[in-house]
Amino acid sequence: QVQLEESGGGSVEAGGSLRLSCTASDFHYSMYCMSWFRQTPGKEREGVAGLRSDGTLTYQDSVKGRFAISRDNAKNTLYLEMENLKPEDSAMYYCGLGEFRGWSCRDKDGIQYWGKGALVTISS
Repeated sequence: QVQLEESGGGSVEAGGSLRLSCTASDFHYSMYCMSWFRQTPGKEREGVAGLRSDGTLTYQDSVKGRFAISRDNAKNTLYLEMENLKPEDSAMYYCGLGEFRGWSCRDKDGIQYWGKGALVTISS
């Protein structure tokens, strides 16, 4: 069973920055996606940014130019750098891992493992 643990959530004012981290236990997919999702009450979980094992990146349009996903392979850790944060970015952010089988890395239906989430709150 793969374990994912997020950290780095918090509260900042609009225009501020945060960095989320997700540390994964060992896994052995040859091709995979590690991605960030977010969810607010009453809404579906949405893919924010995805990183495929071959280095392909994908971002939701609303975060392009403001968020950056990256991975430190030596530490088995996924990051999400978030800048120029807006109140509408407020959500619970989840790290997800799934074996890549041709779907978008921002498709939650392709995720097999989830972290417990990190809360991000942006005040105006």
